[in-house]
Amino acid sequence: MVDVKAALEESGGDIEKAVEILRKNGTIKAASKSERQTKEGLIHSYIHSSGKVGALIEVQCETDFVARNQAFQNLVHDLAMQVVAGNPLYLSSADIPAVDVEKEKSLQKEILKAEGKPEAMIEKILEGKMQKFYSDVCLLNQVFIKDDKITINQLIQQSIATIGENIQVKR
Repeated sequence: MVDVKAALEESGGDIEKAVEILRKNGTIKAASKSERQTKEGLIHSYIHSSGKVGALIEVQCETDFVARNQAFQNLVHDLAMQVVAGNPLYLSSADIPAVDVEKEKSLQKEILKAEGKPEAMIEKILEGKMQKFYSDVCLLNQVFIKDDKITINQLIQQSIATIGENIQVKR
């Protein structure tokens, strides 16, 4: 939905241009493959050069052919590096316990009230603060360390469009 909204804004409300933008970004292709089962893939380890931190990540795809593909292996390596660099606590915002989300919302709301923000603006500001929270603690919401213009989720969507198979980060 976010991609569709961004494409509509970029196209100035022109639906046909928005569809072209989505096709160009691979969003439509990735969405059509999202329901396919992923049974193959890789478990990859990455140890940072300091030797003090590392990550183990499982990324699945549809076929063993793709799992052996260099582009897929590079993606998995980049994701493992992202985990080490970004230190996410969760894979996606759906994985965060509701109690923790509510706790963060109430904390941010109290801070905004203490800063004297107008009541009418608090909800809008809170929405932005929660997006920032998700980008800090969720892997899929984090900004990619090699390209700060895209998130990890967008990187995966681009890879799905390029490789032609569904790809899922499992753990």
